[in-house]
Amino acid sequence: MDVILASASPRRQELLRYIVPDFKVIPADVDESIPENIDVSDVAQYLACKKAEHIGKIYPDSLVIGSDTVVVVGDEILGKPSDEKEAYDMLSKLSGKVHRVITGVCLVQGDRKESFSQETKVRFYELDESEILGYIKTGDPMDKAGAYGIQGEGCVLVEGIEGDFFTVMGLPVARLKRVLGNF
Repeated sequence: MDVILASASPRRQELLRYIVPDFKVIPADVDESIPENIDVSDVAQYLACKKAEHIGKIYPDSLVIGSDTVVVVGDEILGKPSDEKEAYDMLSKLSGKVHRVITGVCLVQGDRKESFSQETKVRFYELDESEILGYIKTGDPMDKAGAYGIQGEGCVLVEGIEGDFFTVMGLPVARLKRVLGNF
């Protein structure tokens, strides 16, 4: 059976290889607007299902895995920054605080569907302006939710985590392996 990852994320591809050595990558080009009435805790799973279902309709005999990650501070979702100013604003909001990183995963094959989300709490050090600007200059924040990547140069911003490291990277590998085993 073919397995398809409905994501262009190099981090998700790297992580999925730990448990599924052979898969295709077919990114889902879907509208990622979020319904107004959805709870912020459900957004990642909602978007993951949208992606998996979209690709699953095109490849109904394949097992499609969709995933999405959101960074939540308070009740605000921080997406990918559109420019350096937005990255600066996001990192300033995270400075010295605990925020939630929620990764949603959805598996679709034909009429079968299973989804879940997993949450990890991340505490940032108090950051000064030079630290934020220095990190932004690396270019690392620009393609990541919340304007940072824990697995790269952004690791120096993180004081600690409570939960699964790979959830913060974008794919809760251990839980996904168990769900795949039951799917």
